[in-house]
Amino acid sequence: MSDILLTEEILDPSLDALGSRYQVVHEPLLWKDPEALRARLAGVRAVLVRNMTRVDRAFIEAAPSLQVVGRIGVGLDNLDLPALSERGVVVCYPPEENAVSVAEHVFALLLAFARKLLPADRAVREGRWDRYSYVGFELAGKTLGVMGLGRIGFRVALRARAFGMRLLAYDPYLGAQHPFVTESGAELVPLERLLREADVVSCHLPLAPETRHLLNEERLRWMKREALLINTARGGLVDEAALHTALLEGVLAGAALDVREEEPPGASPLHALPNVLFTPHIASWTEESLHRVVSTVAADVDRVLSGQPALNYANFPRPGR
Repeated sequence: MSDILLTEEILDPSLDALGSRYQVVHEPLLWKDPEALRARLAGVRAVLVRNMTRVDRAFIEAAPSLQVVGRIGVGLDNLDLPALSERGVVVCYPPEENAVSVAEHVFALLLAFARKLLPADRAVREGRWDRYSYVGFELAGKTLGVMGLGRIGFRVALRARAFGMRLLAYDPYLGAQHPFVTESGAELVPLERLLREADVVSCHLPLAPETRHLLNEERLRWMKREALLINTARGGLVDEAALHTALLEGVLAGAALDVREEEPPGASPLHALPNVLFTPHIASWTEESLHRVVSTVAADVDRVLSGQPALNYANFPRPGR
């Protein structure tokens, strides 16, 4: 029995405050066994999860005392928000605490690709000094297409301006006078125009039924042959089979993927391609970001359990049954 259950690896000094007030149980591998997880939920008042735990209706039905779910991250596609709202369960999340880290990671990937850093490093280590094989390209003057101009996409756009890049943005939820548009200097355009004109496309949309495989075979073929695709949002935005075909056929120049359709990914033909750069879903994983995210969510979980309203919540729950 526990008040608060942590189902994934979640470590931060801010959790000590919860431990001093509630019974906290941390089982970082529990997410891998849904049946065992559901068996642990009786009496649990709060759960803290990252992106691997599926909080679906079966999960919710197994947790009759559940009051609050703390999502350690911004993506909510692993949570059944309608079912949680019906039960009156509050979903807390950190709305922008990891935005800077993700934006910086986008440029780490972009610069590594633009300047061919990884193959150049390997060449030097192997005793080769072939400068002409590693001629890169400048970001200045290139067009960056930002798919999703939210808290992260906005910060990516601001950094792109510092590099002298032209900015296009696709975001069906924003108008031309939204501060993220006016302050970034991005031009809001339809998705097709963005994909056809951008030298670099960076994905920052949420994963939802209408955005799953948004970048499919047809849309990938709209991109320039010399274009780069960067995805630090959700792997399901990109049809990986279609991306593999596009890269093999030279439809676009390369891709940098921090997120995958399945995580962790199994064997994939993408792994054999030299023009794809991978990182293991670490765009938001900096010391500063991890602390901000956990401490923000922990504070809101404490508020809910002590009868106060959360400051950062993702749903509008009806009173629980």
